[in-house]
Amino acid sequence: MPSGKTIFHVDMDAFFVSVEELFDPSLKGRAVVVGGQRGERGVVSAASYEARKFGVHSAMPLRTAEKLCPHAVFVSGHPDRYREWSEKVHRVLCSFSPLVEMASIDEAYLDMTGTERLHGPALRAAHALHKKMKAETQLNCSIGIGTSRLIAKVSSAKAKPHGVLWVIPGQEAKFLAPLDVRDIPGVGKVTELNLHALGINFVGDLARFDETFLSDHFGKWGLALAGKARGEDAGGWFDSEVGENSDPKSISHEHTYNEDTADLEQIESTLMRLSEMVARRLREGGLHARTLQLKLRYKDFTTITRAHSLSAPTQLDTEIFGEIRKLFRKNWRRGAPVRLLGVQTSSFEGQPEQGDLLEDDRRKRWGQAMSAADKLRDRFGESSVTLARGLKGGFRERVQDNPAALPGKGKLQG
Repeated sequence: MPSGKTIFHVDMDAFFVSVEELFDPSLKGRAVVVGGQRGERGVVSAASYEARKFGVHSAMPLRTAEKLCPHAVFVSGHPDRYREWSEKVHRVLCSFSPLVEMASIDEAYLDMTGTERLHGPALRAAHALHKKMKAETQLNCSIGIGTSRLIAKVSSAKAKPHGVLWVIPGQEAKFLAPLDVRDIPGVGKVTELNLHALGINFVGDLARFDETFLSDHFGKWGLALAGKARGEDAGGWFDSEVGENSDPKSISHEHTYNEDTADLEQIESTLMRLSEMVARRLREGGLHARTLQLKLRYKDFTTITRAHSLSAPTQLDTEIFGEIRKLFRKNWRRGAPVRLLGVQTSSFEGQPEQGDLLEDDRRKRWGQAMSAADKLRDRFGESSVTLARGLKGGFRERVQDNPAALPGKGKLQG
């Protein structure tokens, strides 16, 4: 049965490419790939619709994109600009509903339930949102409307580019039935293959199986799939209400070298820079991490992860780097070329309890210094301030890296 809610999913059209076009109008109408230069390692972060016609898509290796679309313009990207425009997008969305959830830097859910008196019926509100988004950001978006986040997300994908698609309450199962099972959010390649092995190719096929059968084959995920086939926000990605403030489970940053390196000084400088980037996001979220994890990938793609839990949680660059460096030195095969490094933090807590007064005072002063550095980065860009140890490890922030903070989520309160 329909939930009685009205949920919008707003997805910015080719967001990174569209922002690039604002600063370089010559890119309009051309095949554009954002994420790095041709020949570089790394993956595609975004592709213009002209490039997508040749099979280029996000998460594809840049070198594969070059082969598919050799005439494309490759752009490294400008993460600071994308964050700035994401803030503009967020302000527009908040003018339509107090319940906004940024799912990523370029997409969001709005709970529009009960806003009819202010914005009119769903379709009228969507068209007004389209118009205001274009006027205030110069960007286009696609909007899906449904009684659940799942329906809204699936319908926005079908509305691209610059369209609106409303699934009328009561028609959710009928809308989903002819769609491929891969269109269900959360269904990846492995689940898709397992479903195909059971003769389940379309969402309508999935809906014909009872929950017991699906549970026997997929466990709790099977029960969620049964609900999703009916258009419900069942498990997985949709466990909370739209706009409900939920802290991230982890914060991480990675860097892939364009050329493998065994230079210890360069490697440790990169780890320092990654630690800085992670620590900045912890401070913006008012979070302290107790668990730190190193990700290390060698030239042959062999990947190891090693974690360490601290006695006291932290959000300081130097403390994170110190522990990450220990993990690296303990686990690196000396002389083995490194392809990728990553730093992840998790097990978050609020303000740590007081301990040694002298140590607490030292950490407080360090925290104040890092907060001042954050303000400079806000004003002059992420690379404007770095600790001396991280200078040699300086690298262009890749577009696919996690943003410093999503609008409406990342700033300290109070």
